[in-house]
Amino acid sequence: MSAWKDAAVKEAEVAQGRVRYRELGTGDPIVLVHGLLTNGELWREVAPRLAADFRVIVPDWPLGSHELAMREGTDFTLPGLAAIVGAFLDALDLHGVTLVGNDTGGAIVQRVAVDHAERVGRIVLTPCDAFDNFLPPLFKPLQVAARIPGSVFLIGNSLRPRFARQLPLAFGWLAKRRLPDDMTDSFLAPLLADRRIRAEVTALLRGVSKRFTQETAARLGEFGRPVLIAWATEDRVFPVEHADRLARAFGDARVEHIEDSYTYVPTDQPQRTAQLIAEFAREPAPAPAPAA
Repeated sequence: MSAWKDAAVKEAEVAQGRVRYRELGTGDPIVLVHGLLTNGELWREVAPRLAADFRVIVPDWPLGSHELAMREGTDFTLPGLAAIVGAFLDALDLHGVTLVGNDTGGAIVQRVAVDHAERVGRIVLTPCDAFDNFLPPLFKPLQVAARIPGSVFLIGNSLRPRFARQLPLAFGWLAKRRLPDDMTDSFLAPLLADRRIRAEVTALLRGVSKRFTQETAARLGEFGRPVLIAWATEDRVFPVEHADRLARAFGDARVEHIEDSYTYVPTDQPQRTAQLIAEFAREPAPAPAPAA
């Protein structure tokens, strides 16, 4: 944990605004992508384990738990969020990135794979939105509520009591083990403190459509680079059969299972999650296909 607290905190400038991130270690780059209403803290037990051998970059993406609001007019649909990730990789001039996604972040990574893959060398998907499961049925009420002015603030306030965060509609079915209070505090603080962040969450929820994940899935075969799908066998939100379905969509992907975990494998099983990512990132890059 001390390695995480001591990690350098930096900012990258992209067209959409500034993205704050932590950086640990040296070596080939691994960039971690969290989901809706979480931030880089989700990876705090995984990132130091990876930093022994890699340059690990952990941004607070603009998904509702970030402190730096984006510029007015930013596109918060899935293609727009993927564009922010692509712009971030450009801003840091990263090459051959291992891009890792969880929850909503996995849907974003899939979209990066088809729209902004120039700097991506390989992909890791942990339990995440895909196909017609965007948002999952459990969280559909958030989309409906987002159409009512002021509802996002009310939702955030309803989660001020820490016990409420363990309910299924909050984090209860995403993490098998109770998330640390300081972690969930960090997830909710920007939403409660900044009306600009609330406006961004509202725009994001209103822009969610399974049309984006469906059209992305139809193009995943274009990626053509190594893919690891590391899925929780007990996930209650993202069907485990989607792991095999994603592997078929990519055309050449390996599936690994993570036991005793829900969606948040970085918190439920950080050692296993880090091990799978590190082993995959160490594998030699495949030789390019011969020209026809």
